[in-house]
Amino acid sequence: MSLFHRRESAPPLYPPEEYEPVLRSSICTGEKTACMRNRATGKILELQLIRSRRDLEDFCRTYGVKAEEMKTVY
Repeated sequence: MSLFHRRESAPPLYPPEEYEPVLRSSICTGEKTACMRNRATGKILELQLIRSRRDLEDFCRTYGVKAEEMKTVY
């Protein structure tokens, strides 16, 4: 048993009636971040940096959303 180990924890669940998944994209660099946006306030919670298609697929699988349904915000 090692002294230091990484714990795998489940991501927090965001209720779909309060939050919607969005892709936040930078106008200058094109960097994309997967986020949850509060429907009432518009506040964005950044969750994961998207570097490749596989990162987006992992995010969608983890949070149970479809990539086609995600809006892109700038």
